[in-house]
Amino acid sequence: MIQRRRIYDISTAIEGDMTVYKNKEEKRPSFERTADFPTNGARETRLHMDAHSGTHVDAPLHMLEGGATIETIAIEDLVRPCRVLDLTTVEDAVHADDLRPFAPQAGDFLLFKTRNSWREDFDFSFVYLAADGAEYLASCKVAGVGVDALGVERAQPDHDTHKALFRAGAVIIEGLRLKDVPAGTYEMIAAPLKIIGIDAAPARVLLIEPQA
Repeated sequence: MIQRRRIYDISTAIEGDMTVYKNKEEKRPSFERTADFPTNGARETRLHMDAHSGTHVDAPLHMLEGGATIETIAIEDLVRPCRVLDLTTVEDAVHADDLRPFAPQAGDFLLFKTRNSWREDFDFSFVYLAADGAEYLASCKVAGVGVDALGVERAQPDHDTHKALFRAGAVIIEGLRLKDVPAGTYEMIAAPLKIIGIDAAPARVLLIEPQA
């Protein structure tokens, strides 16, 4: 008998009243019905959505002028092993000292499970990755970072966290939901929409338990 491995869908559902960054209405998706029964014989819907709403992958162009666009991130960098780190005791920001016990290695893709995953509304004091934490991960040469907030940083005027990771070649995924996922190692499938030439793309992100 084949034993099926558990799959966790850690993506945010896209709907009209979903939580968006700082509750900005312009970031909230809307659905326009462009055809319907019985007039058109079918139903069709047009989606209007900010590329940074919900679960999404950031491209370097988001914070680096002239940076690479979203399609330049190889799918091999997003379908790969990852580690979920339990950072639920962190109250405000994830600093380098919070990360050292996990001994990040070159090539690691790290997902941060924090108290954010239990909030359904937008928390203006969400847990974020501090600049020193990002610099530390950059020095470790991690492959990527995923966070359970709609931003990897919070109120940093110069966007030091994003820039440190991007300049080190790390991928950033934002808007994950990790409440039900135990800390550990998983196979990750993070599939951004195949959009060309922009600074981010919405993504469906799945974690698959390792073989027993």
